[in-house]
Amino acid sequence: MRRMRLRYDDADEAFRAELVAWLEANAPSREQLDAPKESSAWMPQYAREWQRREFDAGWLVPGWAPELGGRNATPAQQMIYFEELSRRAIPRSWNPQALGIIAPSIRDYGTDDQRERFVLPTLRADITWCLGMSEPGAGSDLASLKTRAVLDGDHFVVNGQKVWTSGAHHADWCLCFVRTDPDAPKHRGISALIIDMRTPGVECRPFAELSEPDYCDFNEVFLTDVIVPKENLLGELNKGWPITQGSLAHERAMLWIDYAYLMNRAVDAMITIGDRVGPDGRRLREDPKFRDSVAGFQVDAVALMAMGYRGFSKFMAGKSSSEHSLLKLYGSERLQQCLLAASEFLGPDAVDLDILGPRMWREGSWLVSYLRSFSGTIPGGTSEIQRNIIAERVLGLPR
Repeated sequence: MRRMRLRYDDADEAFRAELVAWLEANAPSREQLDAPKESSAWMPQYAREWQRREFDAGWLVPGWAPELGGRNATPAQQMIYFEELSRRAIPRSWNPQALGIIAPSIRDYGTDDQRERFVLPTLRADITWCLGMSEPGAGSDLASLKTRAVLDGDHFVVNGQKVWTSGAHHADWCLCFVRTDPDAPKHRGISALIIDMRTPGVECRPFAELSEPDYCDFNEVFLTDVIVPKENLLGELNKGWPITQGSLAHERAMLWIDYAYLMNRAVDAMITIGDRVGPDGRRLREDPKFRDSVAGFQVDAVALMAMGYRGFSKFMAGKSSSEHSLLKLYGSERLQQCLLAASEFLGPDAVDLDILGPRMWREGSWLVSYLRSFSGTIPGGTSEIQRNIIAERVLGLPR
């Protein structure tokens, strides 16, 4: 019987100790961390100052080169970094799509001028971003996008619509995927443009979420004869599809450890409600169904963490890993089921704002946390897409 023994060496643990000491001295206050956020591109002054402190100390993107604010951290050290932030529920940035998706995409595909104009200002929180991918008819099937960009001399003219664009109404810039060759096969003829959100013809319409009507992160974005300079083309003309895949890969890489710690927090919060009296008049912990449910979700939390480390150890050994889709599907759906189970055990108390559920990106009652969890099954590839990937690439089933 083979056993996985995952442990970090002395250099890695020294890295952890240095990071922990720095976080204890420099992390945002609990009040700042718990303050309501207006969107995922909203950056109050304290959030900008926190990100600049990270950057200046080499803790914002530790795996990057020092000239970009990193410290050439090894993959194992980067895993430690995300562990410690996730354990403390401290975000690297209040604008996660900028840091985790867009800055790496510009670093990997941009020109020297684009890197100078956009990467360092993004890392230093001088500018904020949204990501223009999904459209009303192109969500999971992103290659069906229809937003059109026509090259006219030294600029593109863009027309179309994006939707589910997080933080668009607060963002300075948008990395937007457009169709530049309508006659090419749908995975070709796509380009990536960097669009100034203050350009005439850009209209953002934020819409409220079911779980929290006063909070607006998602937007519809309408683009009408928007002029984009030719030098804002990211990568090659009509060859933007690899950039979409790189962007999604950056997004998926961020997700699993967050779900592992979210699941642990949800189980811990479920344990704390055990002393509450349920709808049947008994304390919840006296109900064997409640105890079985908590135990089952605890096993899920441990399994999720173990599966993530298994995939990571394969990556460290230079082997291909199929764990990402399994982790995304398993983590997002079991988290949702945990929140639903707790809400059902609480009954009417699940809507009571004095009985807060686990912090799921924002604070709220157990039922609000459950409703909010539906959005977790979408980013990084929907549950349906993940099932297709698992069926084809893991189980070897036909398309």
